[in-house]
Amino acid sequence: MNEPETIADMLGDGRGTDRVIAVVGLSDNPARPSHSVSAYMQRHGYRILPVNPQVQQVLGERSYARLEDLPEPPDVVNVFRLPGEIPGIVESMIALGLRNLWVQAGIVNEQAARRAEAAGIRVVMDRCILVEHGRRFS
Repeated sequence: MNEPETIADMLGDGRGTDRVIAVVGLSDNPARPSHSVSAYMQRHGYRILPVNPQVQQVLGERSYARLEDLPEPPDVVNVFRLPGEIPGIVESMIALGLRNLWVQAGIVNEQAARRAEAAGIRVVMDRCILVEHGRRFS
């Protein structure tokens, strides 16, 4: 978990070229971290797929209720949800064959991380994707 090579691979070339990030818990409120972080990644070329059943559209993209509803498999699943919700997200990722889980800073569920890794999912946990992108590409 949190291996530098994994972080670098998930971020790709830093320009988001051909990278799709599904953001679970993306809020349409610009004051929320999920919104500002996702807007930053979008400005840097990453395609954002919002996953939030309570909103219709965020950052110019249609929002989806669940990972299972996405129109294409994302390269990374970035999570802004409470730790207790991570196991269900991991199970969805396993069922869908998704391979990269990024859990934002301040959110930790070690048991879910172990389950994900045992299923072949690479995990970055308790790290901010914006901060890691900035460290590598700014």
